[in-house]
Amino acid sequence: MDTLTEIASAVWQLPFPVGHVYIVALPDDGYAVVDTGIPGSAPAILDALARLGGRPDQLRQIVLTHSHIDHMGSAADLVAATGARVLAGAPDAPYIRGTAPEPAPAFTAAEQTLFEGIMANFAAAGVPPLRHVEVDVALQEGDTLDDWPEPVRVLHVPGHTPGGIALHLPESRLLFPGDIIGTGPGGTPAVLGPGNVDRETAIASFRRLAALDDVDTVCVPHGDPIRGGARAVLAAATPEKDWL
Repeated sequence: MDTLTEIASAVWQLPFPVGHVYIVALPDDGYAVVDTGIPGSAPAILDALARLGGRPDQLRQIVLTHSHIDHMGSAADLVAATGARVLAGAPDAPYIRGTAPEPAPAFTAAEQTLFEGIMANFAAAGVPPLRHVEVDVALQEGDTLDDWPEPVRVLHVPGHTPGGIALHLPESRLLFPGDIIGTGPGGTPAVLGPGNVDRETAIASFRRLAALDDVDTVCVPHGDPIRGGARAVLAAATPEKDWL
């Protein structure tokens, strides 16, 4: 059984070997998930929801930070099981729907080695093929999610993919950065996520998130969450030097 960790009020992390999922309790007795892990992760996500007291039909929203397989991988299965709506950044919506080919990352040598190892592990584990899914709400910079426990700012943070988004909860001082930010053990140090379509744009997005005043907790999809003191951790980061 995967461990559920409460990160903040009404926010839990469900860790996976690749691509963590975050579950958020909504005020209407519903739930949202931020990202969905690789294909085949839906049963574990639904089990975690049940452990929180939720039924499948209470999963209202699936928010995808971007289009990569370890983030949208189980969205179609979750929609089929729950009827949840899918929200994602507008530029990534065609890749999630499968109506346009996803742009390939421009790997550094270190990133290429990492990627090949991950793909080999997927093959060895028999990860199911990716199923595309409809995007019900195409999100833009400046949008808000008003049906969460507090207003959520949608930030367009391109570079990892063209339509990557971050979710910023200023009242809770919490950030879901997508793959723009990752961490090592213990939530530090913070690093630029690997495998970007445009490295310089991804670095600019990292710096934008690092400059947010009202962030203490960063719910990264890879690595351990930064829990407290996030501004200092992000200020000390050197994304320009990562993965070279």
